[in-house]
Amino acid sequence: QVQLVESGGGLVQAGGSLRLSCAASGSYFSINIMRWYRQAPGQQRDLIATITRLGSTSYSDSVKGRFTISRDNAENTVTLQMNSLKPEDTAVYFCNADVSLVPGSLKNYWGQGTQVTVSS
Repeated sequence: QVQLVESGGGLVQAGGSLRLSCAASGSYFSINIMRWYRQAPGQQRDLIATITRLGSTSYSDSVKGRFTISRDNAENTVTLQMNSLKPEDTAVYFCNADVSLVPGSLKNYWGQGTQVTVSS
């Protein structure tokens, strides 16, 4: 099976920066699209950033210009650099990936989440 493990969350003041990482482990053929979601208390889980295997990226309007998603295909990691953080960025951040366990297959996996808290 595949595991996604996030790290890098924590407490930061407004205007500060944090860097989240997500590492994939297990037995699989390839990792395709990787994503970051976030979920604030009492809110739905929202997609905020996406990166394809070739490095094409997209962002939600709420984080565009402040957050940067990147990946290292050799290390099977995805990173979210978060700058100019705002209190409304406070949420649990989840890594998500489409994984081919064998060629031609596709299965979606979630990490366990990491808490980001931005104080005003």
